[in-house]
Amino acid sequence: MNDLTPTPGGGCRSAPVLKQRGQREVFCGLTGIIWLHRKMQDAFFLVVGSRTCAHLLQSAAGVMIFAEPRFGTAILEEQDLAGMKDAHTELDREVARLLDRRPDIRQLFLVGSCPSEVIKIDLARAAERLTQVHAPHVRVLNYSGSGIETTFTEGEDACLASMVPVLKDTPARELLLVGALPDVVEDQMLSLLGQMGIDNIRLLPARRIDETTAVGANTVFALTQPFLGETHAALMRRGARHIPAPMPFGEEGTTAWLRAVTAEFGVDDATFDAVTAAPRARARKAIAQAAEHLNGKSIFFFPDSQLEIPLARFLTRECGMTAVEVGSPYIHDAIHGPDLDLLPAGPQISEGQDVDLQLDRVRAARPDLTVCGLGLANPLEAEGLTTKWAIELVFTPVHFYEQAGDLASLFSRPIRRKSVLRVEAAE
Repeated sequence: MNDLTPTPGGGCRSAPVLKQRGQREVFCGLTGIIWLHRKMQDAFFLVVGSRTCAHLLQSAAGVMIFAEPRFGTAILEEQDLAGMKDAHTELDREVARLLDRRPDIRQLFLVGSCPSEVIKIDLARAAERLTQVHAPHVRVLNYSGSGIETTFTEGEDACLASMVPVLKDTPARELLLVGALPDVVEDQMLSLLGQMGIDNIRLLPARRIDETTAVGANTVFALTQPFLGETHAALMRRGARHIPAPMPFGEEGTTAWLRAVTAEFGVDDATFDAVTAAPRARARKAIAQAAEHLNGKSIFFFPDSQLEIPLARFLTRECGMTAVEVGSPYIHDAIHGPDLDLLPAGPQISEGQDVDLQLDRVRAARPDLTVCGLGLANPLEAEGLTTKWAIELVFTPVHFYEQAGDLASLFSRPIRRKSVLRVEAAE
């Protein structure tokens, strides 16, 4: 369980990948705003979209209108869609009203949606124009959260990638940690690295724009999320160098991630072991308790969040599960490769989706647990399959040692529930 060497036979990195392009079931990329607006405390996300976009955000975030969230929707009305009004003039007016009412905003993201992209509103040009008007107090950026061609986690990727070109240059040798994490998890990560003497750390995204993040040729960066392909490419274009590592899920993944980062900065084994011994032991104990219900069970992943590959590695190597199929919307070798090296050979690795064909495969396999989107979960449950909502894995703190037991419990809970219901039915 704790052997960090690649699986004999090369794991799944060189395994054939089933690539299918057909009907997909995905969540809208605007969903990323739900966790980003909580993370970036001086930012505001203004979606240029329809009332449907507004309802999605309001219901997904679970906020009341008096809560003053750090997001909103500039609603496109019929006249905007018909071209009877100048959408840019309307947008300028709404942005001015927003910034006048909310002087705490330092970063404003104009977020494209399906409607704004269909009618070709140039939000990049709008962001440049509004930056000239409202700088230096407010920086205006834009990205696409449209669900036409993207999965829901790509909203964060697009947001972070939009920030990279405007980061300051630095010649300093610094570690840049990339990916939005809950504050409590981020603090644990920084504490572990700090105890090992690594303190020249920047974060993307930072909690506030005042915590200036810079990048340059001497920057090395590590990803904490496996869905940041565009951000990875943008940082490489700025001259930064990527530290490849498994994602920090579970005891093994967290240890491998930390080893990759600390090796870059010359941390010796004795220091590493002294800092990580206690949290590793706690993680192993917590995982073992949840794994009692997972050991020997089979699991099937529909492509949804791009978390599928590292989660499959965690569940097979640390929880004793058998992966039948591991589907991911995209497979990025530089990002997913280290986890694929560790994933035991056997499962079908698939990229993209033809949902009807994949439904045929899951029905034939009848796995003990199926990880899928909300739209498929209830129908599959009605067919007798036990399911896990993929989106819950993004909204729940699951990274690093102290959350390892919670991560395993997310998968064991539906299996335990199914067994309890069977007992009750038998009685």
